[in-house]
Amino acid sequence: MSLVRLLIRRGDAVFCLPREDSGKLDLPTRATGGGDIDGSEAVAALAKAVTGSMVGPVFFGAVRNIVPAPAEGYGWPTPRAHFGIWRVDAAPAVDGRWITVTRSDSPLRDRHWYPLIEAA
Repeated sequence: MSLVRLLIRRGDAVFCLPREDSGKLDLPTRATGGGDIDGSEAVAALAKAVTGSMVGPVFFGAVRNIVPAPAEGYGWPTPRAHFGIWRVDAAPAVDGRWITVTRSDSPLRDRHWYPLIEAA
């Protein structure tokens, strides 16, 4: 697992924070460390940082990027990189925004993980 995202849902909305790389709103995110093969350490730390709680995240799904010939500057493992999503049933303890995911004009529809949310 290369990256983990935290899904906190309230009805039709998900909790989002600005991404460090672009400032665009997205699910809370953290890169994994070298020894954290399944992302469980990173997502536990992310959940504690976002919710202030020790409630354990539950694996929700993953997105796999397949990039046989990466462009210069591509920062993820090749030819495959996995990005996991974990759900947590705790309220956020940090400032962020609730973004509706069910509307056709949701700004989150272009995210790689969106089909997982849409199918749930």
